[in-house]
Amino acid sequence: MEPAVNQQYVPSDYLPILIQFLAALGFVVTTLIVTHLIGPKRKSAVKDAPWESGIESVGDARTPISYKYFMTAILFVLFDVEVIFMYPWAVNFRSFGLDGFLQMVLFMGLLLAGFFYVLKKGILKWD
Repeated sequence: MEPAVNQQYVPSDYLPILIQFLAALGFVVTTLIVTHLIGPKRKSAVKDAPWESGIESVGDARTPISYKYFMTAILFVLFDVEVIFMYPWAVNFRSFGLDGFLQMVLFMGLLLAGFFYVLKKGILKWD
């Protein structure tokens, strides 16, 4: 059995990483400069006006929005991410055996507990 070799890293070992980083940075800077130089520079009142999906903006953009909108969005993302964890489990269901099944039952139980808590708090009830 061979003894473990103490390998010392020298700064030149990191040269390829530095070159790749500089090349990427150079590409970004070059792209930004070139597109700025060759891009159109015509300005007008119509082009500078704010538009949203082809509809002219009317009113103040700072009108208050109900927090329930944001809570619904956050809950959607939360429960959507939880579903992502179920797919690999379902694919490997047989290899996990009973232990994997019980872990998923616990996971789903906690998920449902959170869902019922949200329902009890009335977050999903809209006025």
